[in-house]
Amino acid sequence: MSSDHLPPLPQGVIDAETLTRLVDTGRIDTVVMAFPDLQGRLMGKRLTGRYFLEHVLTSATVGGVEVCNYLLALDVDMTPLPGFAFANWDRGYGDMVCRPDLSTLRVVPWLEGTALVLCDVFDEDTGAPVEVAPRRILQRQIERAAALGLTVMGGSELEFFLFRDSYEEAEAKGFSDLTYHSAVNLDYHVFQTTRDEYLIRQIRNGMDAAGIEVEFSKGEASLGQHEINLRYTDALGMADRHVIYKNGAKEIAAANGRALTFMAKYDMEQCGSSCHVHSSVWSTDGGGSLMWSDDDPDHLSPTFRGWLGGLLAHARELTWCFAPTVNSYKRFQPGSWAPTGIAWGRDNRTCGFRVVGHGAGARVECRIPGADANPYLAFAATIAAGLDGIERGLDPGPAFVGNAYEATDVPRVPWNIVEATDAFAGSTLAAAAFGADVHEHLVNVARQEWTAFASVVTDWERRRNFVQF
Repeated sequence: MSSDHLPPLPQGVIDAETLTRLVDTGRIDTVVMAFPDLQGRLMGKRLTGRYFLEHVLTSATVGGVEVCNYLLALDVDMTPLPGFAFANWDRGYGDMVCRPDLSTLRVVPWLEGTALVLCDVFDEDTGAPVEVAPRRILQRQIERAAALGLTVMGGSELEFFLFRDSYEEAEAKGFSDLTYHSAVNLDYHVFQTTRDEYLIRQIRNGMDAAGIEVEFSKGEASLGQHEINLRYTDALGMADRHVIYKNGAKEIAAANGRALTFMAKYDMEQCGSSCHVHSSVWSTDGGGSLMWSDDDPDHLSPTFRGWLGGLLAHARELTWCFAPTVNSYKRFQPGSWAPTGIAWGRDNRTCGFRVVGHGAGARVECRIPGADANPYLAFAATIAAGLDGIERGLDPGPAFVGNAYEATDVPRVPWNIVEATDAFAGSTLAAAAFGADVHEHLVNVARQEWTAFASVVTDWERRRNFVQF
C-alpha cells in the first residue's frame, strides 16, 4: 500500500498492541526512550522499533536500556559536577536502567516514523528506583498525597521567545543580537500573532496529535514572546506533558529554521518568560475538587486554606525548586509581571500567589517559577509545601489587596540564587519531604550552578571595567 493510501497515524497515547502494528507495517521505525534530567531536559536513546518490541517491551517490568548515571550529576553544559554522593569519579560513573512507563507511549507527529515513551530509572544492581531522579522525586510526593486520600491536579503555563534566527545562526552570534520574530509587543494581539501562526499552529496541532491537549495560544507581553497553554491534569501527567511540549516545540522550531528559548530572562529590556504553576487538591475517591467553599468569605475551603497556607509559609525556602539558575532571578523585577512579594491575592497578578477560578475550577497560581524550572521539582515542592499546610492547618491570612510590588510588610522572593540556595539548604521541610539524600543532591545542584557562574568573566564586566580600571 502506498503512503498516499495509508490511514493516518493514531493520535494521543497508544498501547503496546498499537505500537506493534505500527512497527510491523513500517509506520514507526524509531522509539525514543527518554527520562527527565535535573534540568528537566529529556535524556535517553533512540531504538529501532523492532529492537524495542523484541528486547524492551517484552520485559518492560524487568528490563530496559542502560544509561550512564552521570546524567543525574551534570550541569546544563553536560559537565560532570563534584559533590554528589550518588554518582562521581571515585565510583566510576556506572550505569542505571531506564525502563519505559508505557502509559506515556505516544506517536510523535512532528518526527517521521517516531514514537516516544518516558521512562523511570533504576539502580542496575538492586533494581530500586533512583530516588534523586526528578520524576521519582515527584512520584514520592504524589504517594504522600495519596496516603492522605488526596490527588493533586496541576497546570503549567510556559512562555517563550521566538526568533527568526535558526539555532545554528544564534550560536554563531553568541546568542546575542538575535532578531525577534515579531518587533512589537504581542500581548493578546491577533493580527501580529497571525504572522507567526505558520509555526505556532504546527506546535499546537503537533501537541494535540501527540495527546498533549492544548487549550490556546496567545501573544505575550514582549517582542516575539508567545504562550501556549496545555490542559491541566494530574501532577505527574502535567509534568510529563510539560517536558514533551518543551522538547517538541524546540524540535518544531528547528525544523523550520527558527530558534526559540525558554530561558527565564533573555533580555533585561523585555519581560521574562514564566512558568505559572496552577494547583488544586481533589479527593481520590471521586468526590472532586476540595478547594471551594460557599460558606467562606474568600470561598476557600479548609483544605484550600491549609494548602495555600503551606505554599506561603515555605515559598522562600523552596524558591530554588521554582528558579534553578542564575538567570532565573533576573525575572524578579518590580512591575515586570514576575512577583517579588510572597503574598496571595484574589486575581491579583502582582502577588506571588494568585487565587482564581470558581467551584471545581478553584485553584492557586504560583507565579514564582520561570520557564527554566524543572516541572517535576516545581510540582514536588508545591505538593510538599501544600501537604504540610494541610497537615498543620496553616492559615494564609487575608488576601492582599493592592500593588504587592510596593508592599513593605510581606516576605520577598529571594533576589539571587545564593540567597535561594541558602534558604533551600536550611529547609527542614525539604529534607523531611524529599529525604536527606535527595535534599543534599539538589542543594549541590544549586551550589554548583553558582560556582559555575562565579568562575566566568562576563561581557558586562568587560564593558564596565576594561577602560575604567
